[in-house]
Order: sequence, then C-alpha cells, then structure tokens
Amino acid sequence: MFDELEDEKLLQKFEQIADRLSEKGYAIVDNFLEAEEVHNLLDVLSHHQEQGTFKKAGIGSADQFTVDKEVRGDFIRWIEPSEALPPTQVFLDRMDEVMRYINRTCFLGLKDYEFHFTVYPPGTVYKRHIDQFKENDHRRLSFICYLNEDWKPEHGGNLRLYLPQANGTEEEIDILPIAGRLACFRADLIPHEVLVATRHRYSLTGWMLDQLNELTFL
Repeated sequence: MFDELEDEKLLQKFEQIADRLSEKGYAIVDNFLEAEEVHNLLDVLSHHQEQGTFKKAGIGSADQFTVDKEVRGDFIRWIEPSEALPPTQVFLDRMDEVMRYINRTCFLGLKDYEFHFTVYPPGTVYKRHIDQFKENDHRRLSFICYLNEDWKPEHGGNLRLYLPQANGTEEEIDILPIAGRLACFRADLIPHEVLVATRHRYSLTGWMLDQLNELTFL
C-alpha cells in the first residue's frame, strides 16, 4: 500500500500525479523511473523483440480492430502480469501503488490496469485520437512511461495533448519522450497524438480501468 512506502520521493510523485490530474486532467512527472530501472526495462523490451513477440498495433477493439500504418505505426507487446519478467514486475507493482493512491485521493473507482511495451520506428506516428473505445468505455486514465535514453528535442516524437478550453478552443501541450518521464491524462476527455521521430521511440503504455481487465492481446 502507498502508506507503507519508504521512499518519500516516490510518494511525492504519486501526490503530484493525483493533484495535477484533479486540477488539469493530465500530469507530467519526470524521473518516475530511475535510470537503472529504464535500462532494465529496455533489456526486457529487447528480449521480447528477439523472441519475436511484438505485433503491429491496430485501431479499435474486438471485431472492429483494423491495422492502418498511415494512422498508427507502432508495434506493441502486451504484458501478462503472471508472466512478467522482474524489471517489468517492478514497474507493474509501482503502477498498482499509483492506482491505489489515486483511488484514495481522487475517488475514481479504478479496479485494474493493462500495459504494453511500445516501439515506434523512425518516421511513424499515431494520429490524433481518444483512448476510450466507443463500444468499451472502461478506460479512465492513460499512462505512458518513456524509455528513451539520451533523447534530444531534435529527435522529435513528442506526445501532443489537445486540452479543451472553456471558450471552445484547445490548448496544445507537447511532451518530449525522455527516459523516466511519466505522462498521464484522462482517457475519455483528452485527444492526443504521437508526432514523428527520427529514431526508435520506446515506452510502456497503458490504461487504468474501472472494471477488471480482460485483455484480448491484439
């Protein structure tokens, strides 16, 4: 549980996530993962690549699933918690703590989460979209934790959020995908896109749900 955490800095990061989600609908937290944790997760990602378990990502769910590389160019590998390697399990345990803390402070009634490793090859994008499916509205919060060591602004690959304003306009927020940075936002309210990058772009991407997870592993 979050109140048993010994790392005060980590607890402060949980507080930052909850406060900014409540105030703005999104939160950006740097150093959510330490450099060693990023490196260990990259090793796991490379292992999965060597095993050939990444698949081309698509759009939609269930019988509405389609693949369109012009809209979405990433490759993904879903995480099955019962089979997670140790560095991945450390990450999942931390996200479980985040979920419990958010439930204690924001009262969202979150019950589960789903995550996958994500790889965007150079030149690929994910055009503007909302993460919550029309036919399945249980995704409440989107989370992206970046694994890109030595990432520079000229590499591109920003996450762009489109924040609705009271006057009917939108504010654009660009987030550089630097290693250890966590971005989270309301899955049902905030449109977003992934901009083109000049090098491979790595992350752990997922959602917190208001029902128990039933992964389809598309």
